[in-house]
Amino acid sequence: MRFLYPQSSQRDYSEELRYQNDAINKMKKEIEKLSSKLRKANINETTTSKRITNLDEELALVNKLIQSLKKEENFNRDKVNNLKSRIKIKEDELSLLRLRYEQRIINTYLKGRVSDLEKVLSSTSWRQAVYRTQYLKIVSSIEQKMTKEIESILLVINKDKLKLESLLRQSIALKRDKQKQMASLRKMRIKREKELNRIRQDKSALANYMQEKSSGVKQLESIIKKVLEDKARNEREARIRQQQQALKTKEFNLLRGQLPWPTEGRVISKFGKQWNSRLKTTTDNPGIDIKGQPGSSIRSTMSGVVTTITYIRGYGTTIIIDHGGGFYTVYSHVTNIQTQVDSEVRSGDVIAYMGDSGSVNGAKLHFEVWGKGQKLDPEKWLTKK
Repeated sequence: MRFLYPQSSQRDYSEELRYQNDAINKMKKEIEKLSSKLRKANINETTTSKRITNLDEELALVNKLIQSLKKEENFNRDKVNNLKSRIKIKEDELSLLRLRYEQRIINTYLKGRVSDLEKVLSSTSWRQAVYRTQYLKIVSSIEQKMTKEIESILLVINKDKLKLESLLRQSIALKRDKQKQMASLRKMRIKREKELNRIRQDKSALANYMQEKSSGVKQLESIIKKVLEDKARNEREARIRQQQQALKTKEFNLLRGQLPWPTEGRVISKFGKQWNSRLKTTTDNPGIDIKGQPGSSIRSTMSGVVTTITYIRGYGTTIIIDHGGGFYTVYSHVTNIQTQVDSEVRSGDVIAYMGDSGSVNGAKLHFEVWGKGQKLDPEKWLTKK
């Protein structure tokens, strides 16, 4: 299953809210479909490794949904604040107009109201009569204009207040939905922890889980291959070159041993062949694994364009960034994505946070470097610690 975040563009609030709402509804349907599929699969499925990877996939989707709900909440909050400010401005305008209108009425009453015809007929000359006629027309026009302005402002205020009420109702619904999804997330995490304990205590379960990870490696290789063959690659290359020129940065192939580390922590699994003393087997690690604190920032090691955000079995939520010249970096086991597909990122930008999706050993980052379609040792590209 692959989920991709669409490119961000400059949309107005209403359009952005509509877009977010559509994305949320789509994700809810995807979660329902996946949950139904997993329930049917679990009737005949007894393998712990399968259950945990299924749970991870569902967790990744729910986590993504929560992030989208938070984003929509923020858009709603901004819109509510803007509407409140606009209503306040219009109400101040209305108060000022009403005050001026009241003063005109009071002044007319105090001076005594003489009919417009009397004012004209009491003129001492025809010239004065003409002037008075023109003046009265202007005064009448001003009063009509003030009345229309008051009516117009009242209409705007009423419309904005209706929009505000609707948005406030949406905000309450979003908050409830987010709380519901977070409760669901907590339950799934408890269930996942139980499955993890089974894997840690059962050699055969651990062996099966490692097999899931091998399937994930093939899945990632397939994705990288598609990215390399992507028709949009040439357009991305041009964007990356412009970005490098603007930031005055070197090309990726010239930065061997100079790239900043994507996160804080220690390397617990190196690149290449790895011996598993418990299973007495050798596995091939396509990158390095960095153990760190849960929720630690994950940063892009270099500027580039995000090509993929997807779930990979055994590796959890994964981000792939194109750095141009056929070089890519891969970040797995991440959570709380802070970027989108087709977004431009700079070196040091926070793209996600350290999670444990697809991991049996707690929070860590799986980090890979690809060049010209080949897996490279990331430690040779990163600065020495």
